[in-house]
Amino acid sequence: MTHDLTLPSGSHTAEGLAELAPRDPHRPRFHFTSPGGWLNDPNGLSHWNGVYHLFYQYNPLAAAHHRIHWGHATSTDLVHWTDEPVALVPGTTGPDRDGCWSGVLVDDGGVPTLVYSGRRGERELPCVARGSADLRYWTKDPANPVITAPPEGIDITAFRDHCVWREGSGENKVWRHLVGSGIRGVGGTAFLYESDDLRSWRYVGPLLTGDASRNRGELDWTGTMWECVDLFRLGEDEEAGKEETGGTDALVFSAWDEGTTHHPLYWTGRYQGDTFTPTALHRLDYGGRYFYAPQSTRDEHGRRIMFGWLQEGRTDEANARAGWCGVMSLPRVVTLATDGGLHQAPVRELTGLRREHVEVAPGRLAAPYTQLPAVRGDQLDIETTLRLAPGATARLVLRETPDGAERTVVEVSRAPDGTSGMLRLRRETSSLDPTVDTEPRYGELPLDPDGRVDLRVLVDHSALEIFANGRALTARIYPTRPAEAVGVGIGADGDAALEGFDAWQMASAFTDGSRPLWP
Repeated sequence: MTHDLTLPSGSHTAEGLAELAPRDPHRPRFHFTSPGGWLNDPNGLSHWNGVYHLFYQYNPLAAAHHRIHWGHATSTDLVHWTDEPVALVPGTTGPDRDGCWSGVLVDDGGVPTLVYSGRRGERELPCVARGSADLRYWTKDPANPVITAPPEGIDITAFRDHCVWREGSGENKVWRHLVGSGIRGVGGTAFLYESDDLRSWRYVGPLLTGDASRNRGELDWTGTMWECVDLFRLGEDEEAGKEETGGTDALVFSAWDEGTTHHPLYWTGRYQGDTFTPTALHRLDYGGRYFYAPQSTRDEHGRRIMFGWLQEGRTDEANARAGWCGVMSLPRVVTLATDGGLHQAPVRELTGLRREHVEVAPGRLAAPYTQLPAVRGDQLDIETTLRLAPGATARLVLRETPDGAERTVVEVSRAPDGTSGMLRLRRETSSLDPTVDTEPRYGELPLDPDGRVDLRVLVDHSALEIFANGRALTARIYPTRPAEAVGVGIGADGDAALEGFDAWQMASAFTDGSRPLWP
């Protein structure tokens, strides 16, 4: 495929994607997906005049990461989405000829403004576009790119993706801007810039730089480049501005290395002046690359709302046959946890999709496994409260075929000394297709002395999002017999009690049939 590939919007190839996509039994129904073709990073996330705007990396021409556009969808409830006109299209010439890559939306004195990475050849540089009042139509700035080169004298690994905010007060108000990057031989970084007008930028310096020589291959390795950096404050003074002294600052990024996406991480600490002083490094989602390139915004209700990109776990050929690729996570609310990290939970609006309700009686989980015939499906929302004694493990089985040949297992366990817990997703038998990814995912589970686990699991065909005591684990599963893989069960080893179990069928957020690739 060449960088000059273009197809008219009415072509049979393009329309074929829109027709193919809804037929795939692995396509989620209440997660946001593009009408067809390719979807990756959430972009330009904002709550503007009561409307949520979700822009995203989009290729309407093929289910492949190539010559990226900006798709656009709107919602008033974070659940039901309306496809809007494609916001940004790569130019025939100019700095974004080979793609309009990830970026953000800011309010420039009442004018919606996008800051994004334009790609031409191997060069990725910041560009700007101004929008109409309804955010549906965009005009690129003729002066693009607004930063013409990476910082001089630094050997970088990459230079892209943006976090932009307004800082200061009165005459001292300035725009500040982070660009994701990496310093070769050192580690990932975020370069800090400053501007009065979003067009003329002064380089300040690296905000924080990681150490790529430490923990290579581990689940918290910070990589050689930081993609999709997102800086925000939670807690006491989050409304007052980043220069204030209260609250906790979070610097979120996705670890990347030589074309490979690894996992999202975040530093907690203090952003002050021109630097970020970290206190601790955390894993953002235990699913690794299945919750990648997250972006957040503060909505008009004061909530910090975050979306991430759920990558596929099947082959490129399977994606091409399906006519689509990539899922947006469910929107989640991010708050400050009692241990100083981030607590994540699905937005409350998702409960509006709940339909048939099944409740399971509480009691001790006496058997390693018990089927729950009343709970079945591939679009489910399950909430359960468990109590684990030291050394106990409880498991929730999902997407199980009648013969048990395919099944996905969510496990929560408590260490024998009672001091720590673990959340695990076992996908070894989630699919009999040897080409899909079935590696397990896991991470530490915070536990109180009473061993209580509040577990919520959302199943949406191939998309799986798990929340346990505020920690998140996101993944993809592809049963080869999807129509049969609807069984649910529960069980335990050791002393574990079920204190509550509620399950709901989830309605689809979209109407049946195809959606226009070019709204």
